[in-house]
Amino acid sequence: MTTADIERRLFWHGILLFFLGLVGGMFVQMMRNPRMGLSAHVGALMSGIFLALLGAAWPRIRLATGAARATFWLALYGMYVSSFGVLLAAVFGTNLSTPLHGAGFTATAWQEASVYFTTGTGGVAALGCCVGALWGLRRQPT
Repeated sequence: MTTADIERRLFWHGILLFFLGLVGGMFVQMMRNPRMGLSAHVGALMSGIFLALLGAAWPRIRLATGAARATFWLALYGMYVSSFGVLLAAVFGTNLSTPLHGAGFTATAWQEASVYFTTGTGGVAALGCCVGALWGLRRQPT
């Protein structure tokens, strides 16, 4: 994959995730936990913006091929999966991994585990993506 391909794909996925966040926002009041639904809506919008911003910065990111590939896939996994996890929390009404927004709600063990897994692995992937991007944007020797 060339730099231009990755840039275009990050932009595309950013716009798609932003769109999905807008669509999800139309259903906030139908979710079991509307407060968490609002968080899912805003989180997906911000994740989409992050992907588009990463796409804009991609030509300036200097990484070895393997590190660039890992950063790209960590970005996609992290943004989509963490956004999906917060949406699941809103739909299921979980509270263990989201105690502030989930106060007063209860969910089954498998629902709690699903939210814990998606938000946890998505968050770790997002952190890994940021480390890769920051490493690639560090000052290069002249």
